[in-house]
Amino acid sequence: MLAEQRRLLCDYGRRAAALGLVVGTAGNLSVRSGDLVAVTPSGVSLERLEPESCPVVDVDGRLVEGDLQPSSETPMHLAVYTATGASAVVHTHSTFGTVVATTMAELPPVHYTALLLGGTVRVAEYATYGTPELAAAVRAALKDRRAALLANHGGVTIGHDLDSAFEATRLLEWLCEVYVRAKGVGEPRVLTEEQLAAVVQRALHPPVFPRRED
Repeated sequence: MLAEQRRLLCDYGRRAAALGLVVGTAGNLSVRSGDLVAVTPSGVSLERLEPESCPVVDVDGRLVEGDLQPSSETPMHLAVYTATGASAVVHTHSTFGTVVATTMAELPPVHYTALLLGGTVRVAEYATYGTPELAAAVRAALKDRRAALLANHGGVTIGHDLDSAFEATRLLEWLCEVYVRAKGVGEPRVLTEEQLAAVVQRALHPPVFPRRED
């Protein structure tokens, strides 16, 4: 079941490990197809994933196929799917994301690409991993956003497919790193609502360059 989705979980899981976005067995990914969700297994390093090791659950969290137990964060993934139109979820314990999640209530927009994640990134209130409380906190933090940070924990991103969710994870980590490094130099400048609105208008109305006639 969901053979292609399980293969993709392995591909992106290995990429997450190679980029240092996870350590050991931390972090998990999932892909939804209809009423079924392929998810990474519990207790297996993402760099060692094989498609057959990735279980499949239904949207109610019942195991449909697979010999291994789903990730302990599966309730969070399912809560995100219920609350959003996402088809993929990526959860990591990246270094700079966790630094920000451990020290701040939100990541302000210090670069205009934060708009690709919805703007200011909220930090969900701390709750024990794998619990309904954490799932509810993450769902609230993701409202109208593609990314959220989890207090003293890590980050989570969503997308219309696994590639877009993974790219959102990479962007989230980059924005966190920019903020942390900037903080070491001085107080980072935060873009205003007016400046962000101007970026949106620029994207909606890009310049048109006339073709040169030789």
